Amino acid sequence: MSEHSHDHPHDHSHDHSHVHAQDHWKHNGVRVIRGDRLDPNTAQTPGMFRQAAINHARVGAQKIWAGTVTIEPNAKTGVHHHGALESVIYVVRGKARMRWGDRLEYVAEAEAGDFIFVPPYVPHQEINADPDQPLDCVLVRSDNEAVVVNITDVDPVEAPEAVYWVDPIHKAPG
Repeated sequence: MSEHSHDHPHDHSHDHSHVHAQDHWKHNGVRVIRGDRLDPNTAQTPGMFRQAAINHARVGAQKIWAGTVTIEPNAKTGVHHHGALESVIYVVRGKARMRWGDRLEYVAEAEAGDFIFVPPYVPHQEINADPDQPLDCVLVRSDNEAVVVNITDVDPVEAPEAVYWVDPIHKAPG
């Protein structure tokens, strides 16, 4: 009789695993990262202030990275692309100018409230188009891996200046 009751669907080991599953979601479920608790312990460069919100170290993210970036007036990148990565830039404040194409022949500007999508392998240059105001953005990448391929045989229409838009994905030209 006791052998049979061990297989009963309401035995205590089954109940214990159910409680464990609830605890799993409590500690491994939705996370809120407060805007004033972002992590500045990431690569910094003059002209830019960058903070990580969502990454592997902070929340265990496997497939995306997200954070904020503030770009000083007139900051520009060199010409580059990000390999297979997709990037989304949301403009919080300021004006962004994007140049792209094999000869950077295309240009578009984005202002507060606008989203920018950069597909894989597209040669591009990012520019703070406002000479007086910083550009505040939220950046989301489709992978944690920092991929950047610098393109040296294209002269950008707007030459990078002393202040670069640089982070772990946007290396300094040269």
